[in-house]
Amino acid sequence: MMPEREPRPDICDYEGSDYRLRFWDGKGRDYEDRVERVALHRLLPKHGRRLLEIGAGFGRLTEEYDAYDQVILLDYSLSQLQYAQEQLGSGGRYLYVAADAYRLPFRAGVFDGATMIRVIHHISDVPAVLAQVRRVLVRDGVFILEHANKRNLKALLRYALKRQTWNPHDLEPVEFVELNFDFHPEYIRRSMKGAGFSLQRQLPVSLFRLDALKRSLPLDLLVGIDGLVQLSGLLYAPSIFLRAKAT
Repeated sequence: MMPEREPRPDICDYEGSDYRLRFWDGKGRDYEDRVERVALHRLLPKHGRRLLEIGAGFGRLTEEYDAYDQVILLDYSLSQLQYAQEQLGSGGRYLYVAADAYRLPFRAGVFDGATMIRVIHHISDVPAVLAQVRRVLVRDGVFILEHANKRNLKALLRYALKRQTWNPHDLEPVEFVELNFDFHPEYIRRSMKGAGFSLQRQLPVSLFRLDALKRSLPLDLLVGIDGLVQLSGLLYAPSIFLRAKAT
């Protein structure tokens, strides 16, 4: 008899959704988009052979990976990938794979780079996904991960004022709505180490993610200040970007 496969955790499925239109296009998130690109530029290697973009979605950030000879866009949503393909084209440097991060459909060690941006906050079994990423990376391969920060400045203030029940200092993830998690930076660091990664750098990103600030200050100014904050290493922003190496 064939052994039964382990049950897969629930997946946040964007199939058929209007995520691009509802969340990005014309929705006042130019600041978030630009500071994430700044962080990527700081963390990406100058040259690479084959990169796996996990949770590529509609391809918002894919063109930032021009240092790699080939980019494989992976997403659970076929419709998101189809839109990405319409924008980026088929063949050439880009390949499109509909799959989930819990069961990456690749042989071990076929990538020298991987990214996972705005994805892991939908992951309930973080060690399982990180183990999959490590499996498909070569030794010394670069992994760039973004995670929602449980210990962000707003959460710390709300907890101090007794306006939220969960403790931002507690290491365990908090699921604030179904399949939406915030993570303590130390939890992510330990999980990465357990999966076979060595953490190299962490950047706090989008500290000024407030509508009032985005309406009142010029975009270029906000992006410039955020770029300086990224270099501070003070992990109180709502988003943390990190670079790790497969060991």
